[in-house]
Amino acid sequence: MTNPIQSGTAIAERAIQPGLVVRRRWQQHLLTFLMVFGPGLIVMEADNDAGAVSTYVQAGGQYGLHLLWILLLLLPITYFVQEMVARLGIATGKGHAAMIYERFGKWWGHFSLFDLLLVNFLTLITEFAAISLALSEMGVSPWIAVPISAAGLIALVVTGSYLRWERTVIVLCLLDVVWFALAFVVHPRWSAVAHNSFFPNLPAGPITGDLIFLIIAIVGTTIAPWQLFFQQSCVAEKRLRFSDLKWARLDTLIGATFTVLVAAAMMIVGNCGFRHAIPFQDPAQVAQALVPIAGHFVRNGILLLMVNAAVLGTTAISLASAWAYGEVRGWPHSLHKKMWEAPGFYSIYIACVALAAAIVLVPHMPLQLVIVSVQVFAGIILPSAIVFLQLLLNDRALLGERWVNRPWNNWINWTIIVVLFALSLLLAAQVALPRLFS
Repeated sequence: MTNPIQSGTAIAERAIQPGLVVRRRWQQHLLTFLMVFGPGLIVMEADNDAGAVSTYVQAGGQYGLHLLWILLLLLPITYFVQEMVARLGIATGKGHAAMIYERFGKWWGHFSLFDLLLVNFLTLITEFAAISLALSEMGVSPWIAVPISAAGLIALVVTGSYLRWERTVIVLCLLDVVWFALAFVVHPRWSAVAHNSFFPNLPAGPITGDLIFLIIAIVGTTIAPWQLFFQQSCVAEKRLRFSDLKWARLDTLIGATFTVLVAAAMMIVGNCGFRHAIPFQDPAQVAQALVPIAGHFVRNGILLLMVNAAVLGTTAISLASAWAYGEVRGWPHSLHKKMWEAPGFYSIYIACVALAAAIVLVPHMPLQLVIVSVQVFAGIILPSAIVFLQLLLNDRALLGERWVNRPWNNWINWTIIVVLFALSLLLAAQVALPRLFS
């Protein structure tokens, strides 16, 4: 039987082709990192999905650069949360849903799974809504764009190869560097960008319900419940070991940093609309309105990156649902398996994609309202999801003394949970008493 805590170079050794000799230690480290690399970047950048594009561009379009500082605060939060997920996945070799059922029982397991599946499905609707909005602006009918996108997303996953899926999705993640080019093309005042990134401030005027709503949406889209389930299942799928943890942490840190920088670029692009007093409806409308100001490169870039973001979000979120449900039901649930070897797992993925695509084609649906509302809903249920994670990471019987949270971990994590609960209560107060922030 293989020792689960063998050297991290074992992964690299399995990947070395016959005739390839790795003599230097740094080459071994690089090869090992490249084999471990993937889940951290994907889980972070896939969260810059269609809802994120809409939320960040709306934040810039309505409030300029005033909310940039929130992203800097969210950077360490996103890293610490997902580092715990990676550590738990390596320690247990199981997905997040399976661990909740195992350690907390069926009632709490059903509660967490229902929350996950509900918010995931609503989020999937937003992904296809963004595809519909973006490609409609480019002259492609939703009746063509949405079904073709759904078919492509299904084809991406059902090949029976985890590695093929991962490589494809990493390429899609890296396409988001185009957001940096768009941010430079719209010529922001970089001194204002720096000031608003490092010095917290709010827009002039009273604190309104819309502002609170949007701040919670930013938190909800930067850290989403599905990420906890996705990365842990992804780590288990790659069969990473404790010796790979430092590389998994680096992967997660790179993903968190890249994601926050891309989010800032989206907000800067939205700020161009704010500077020119373009009323915000959705990113596709802003893209069209910016043509006389910034040219067709910015327009086409925003629209195509919206589609790319939706594709990333859809495949990751659908897989999070399929993995979680498969774990709980005890079905075979692996991208290493062919469709006939894991029919239930693939059926859940296909059903999620197809049904969400069909709902978006319902006439007269308020797509932008749906997109932002789902981000807020994700922000509301996030605290309960992180509580389960925090409790699992303090389970010494499960992880042993070496891998449980340290006291400083717990201080940070409980602070995060309290802040998220406070934001949720603010949202509830704003909904119950609409004039509270008038």
